Amino acid sequence: GRRGPHGGCHRSFELSFHKKHKEQALASYLPFVVDAAKAIRDRHRDLKMHMIEYDAWTPVDLRHPSTFHTIAMDGDLKRSVMDDLERFVRRKYYYRRTGRAWKRGYLLYGPPGTGKSSLVAAMANYLKFDIYDLELTEVKSNSDLRRLLVGMSNRSILVVEDIDCSIDLPQRGDQGGERRGRHSFTGGEDNEDKVTLSGLLNFVDGLWSTSGEERIIVFTTNYKERLDPALLRPGRMDMHIHMGYCTSESFRILARNYHFVEDDHTMYLEIEKLMEEVPITPAEVAEVLMRNDGADAALSDLVGFLEAKRGEVGANKGVKHHGNNKPVTTNHLKTVP
Repeated sequence: GRRGPHGGCHRSFELSFHKKHKEQALASYLPFVVDAAKAIRDRHRDLKMHMIEYDAWTPVDLRHPSTFHTIAMDGDLKRSVMDDLERFVRRKYYYRRTGRAWKRGYLLYGPPGTGKSSLVAAMANYLKFDIYDLELTEVKSNSDLRRLLVGMSNRSILVVEDIDCSIDLPQRGDQGGERRGRHSFTGGEDNEDKVTLSGLLNFVDGLWSTSGEERIIVFTTNYKERLDPALLRPGRMDMHIHMGYCTSESFRILARNYHFVEDDHTMYLEIEKLMEEVPITPAEVAEVLMRNDGADAALSDLVGFLEAKRGEVGANKGVKHHGNNKPVTTNHLKTVP
């Protein structure tokens, strides 16, 4: 090694090989070394969250603690998402060979408080990808949108949260309204170049989708049924992941995270029976667990919270149930072929 101009030590290595191995070294070995060095560098770099400020991306440090180990999701769903992410990042040459942009789209949908934002953070921490938080109401035109999206780095996640709230959805019976303003975002000015759904989709799977590599696109919504079918087509949102109410498995993850309860607790059976009757989000469970110092007090408080919630649900005749008159509590995903 030798000392650099600023006092640091720079190391160098010399590789010698017979000239008959030149092609193999250039085609296989050196790319492998470069990729390995890049992977090591990525593991130790600080992640960034980019947000729009003055019509440009502004980075801040991303220190969200969510991981796939701590997130309250059912194990099968969690494993499916992790497997899909791993398959995506290792298929660079597959995407190139098949003539497809190296990107993957995920739609996260479900009630508020079910962990959609936490899942995005877990994905970023797992892959060591930066996050670009696209607030569509801050973008004035399609050209501004294109400039922002092209300015993203590779190995990144583009997130549009609550996308149904970012779109001016016309009334179904208002045909004139559909012709005039369909797909325009609320932040766009009233001109020909205002931000449109087609402008966003052109980046998702049109010609501009090839402007970067190894990118993930995530849309979140509380109301999947409100979304334009154009958003859900294959090639845009490849996996539809439903984030549902708390299950016994996700509850146990939360109990372990907040109070280190690893084995069965005497109150588990009572709590899980109540959760079969009462829809409760992971965020609600976490809030109850956080406001108590001990495991017994926290679980007892959760029992009281669930019983009170059951009384409210019973009094509210308008609560929608599923199938056997129990609330929908499971997570599931749909992979779009």
